[in-house]
Amino acid sequence: MPSDRRLRTTFDSAASHYQQARPDYPAELYSDLLSLTGIEPPARLLEVGCGPGKATLPLADRGFRITAVELGGALAAEARHRLAEFPGVSVITSSFEDWSPPAGALFDLVYAATAWKWVDPEVRCAKAAALLPQGGHLAVWNAEHAFPADFDPFFTEIQQVYDELGEGDGSPWPPPRPEDQPDPIAAEFEASGHFTVAGTRRYVWARRYTAEQYIALLDTFSGHIAMEPARRDHLYREVRRRIAARADGRLTRHWSSVLTVGRRL
Repeated sequence: MPSDRRLRTTFDSAASHYQQARPDYPAELYSDLLSLTGIEPPARLLEVGCGPGKATLPLADRGFRITAVELGGALAAEARHRLAEFPGVSVITSSFEDWSPPAGALFDLVYAATAWKWVDPEVRCAKAAALLPQGGHLAVWNAEHAFPADFDPFFTEIQQVYDELGEGDGSPWPPPRPEDQPDPIAAEFEASGHFTVAGTRRYVWARRYTAEQYIALLDTFSGHIAMEPARRDHLYREVRRRIAARADGRLTRHWSSVLTVGRRL
């Protein structure tokens, strides 16, 4: 297993604050998802890696029937709690790879929100395709740190701390702007032989954070959860110190989501 996939179990330790710390996906994303797929309630949806229900709730609220599969027991419990008012939603504690769907089960849409990268690439497209009729859809989206031309200089300063701690990834700085980032999911869909790309959309937005809000966010990231505690404590001291020196005590973090929708061949 590649080293980064070994981190996929770390998120369960952040179950209690993941929902609040992580940003909501843009409302336009859900509108575009429905437009690109043509699905309408009460269509049957399968979510891969629902976490605490971040992307489940907006679709359940629209009247869709959803089966959500979540690897982490604590995250699955959070999702069940948040989705208890929706009888058409069920949350199953399992990895997607190991989950055995009911015989003959088919869904109108399979989707994964910030979870697809954690699923075995040798399995994910083929298994999703087997759960869709011809013409059904697979949708994948994410929420990543974005660096537009006007990104907050705080991140250049704090990157030096990551590098000094040996926690940098060695990539050139600054990262490419959102519009210059490739869409590897589209390439994966086309290469799989199971899907053709029905459409892609990109969204960029910004949120303001106090030091404590930003540290709460960092505590939901696998790399920070797995970081050696002394290094993490040093990093968080630097985050607090640098944000405290600002007049308003806040930073601006940009986010980018890319929605990729594939149609089952």
